[in-house]
Amino acid sequence: MLTVKRLDAADARFVIDAAATKAREIGVPMCIAVTDEGGNLIAFERMDGGKVTSITIAIDKSYTASAAKKATHEYGEISQPGAPAYGIGSAIGGRLMVVGGGLPITVDGEVVGGIGVSSGTPAQDREVAQAGVDAVTSGS
Repeated sequence: MLTVKRLDAADARFVIDAAATKAREIGVPMCIAVTDEGGNLIAFERMDGGKVTSITIAIDKSYTASAAKKATHEYGEISQPGAPAYGIGSAIGGRLMVVGGGLPITVDGEVVGGIGVSSGTPAQDREVAQAGVDAVTSGS
């Protein structure tokens, strides 16, 4: 029998609140998704002004980060032409994201969930996602 650590709804809300605070600080309304360790959606928020097209992207970034246990920008680096994972972005029905803004959330060395952020540049999405990760992993 396995014992599984995962984010719960309260954790997900905490992550989203921290990420949304960072998004407001940088002046970019975002779509923010949080998934459990298997990539299943726990919570989602589209901030006022977040792009409609970013809804699915944020969810899939979070899915990739938690289920594949790797940041989406890392997939972006290894999926370029000639790189070892070239073409992986088309895997699993196109859900595997290779653009920055999806980060796994790790507690005690174990991936317990993920966050995906979309509506800004990849660097802005990643910065906002990192704020969510930092809030839950630091407990603040």
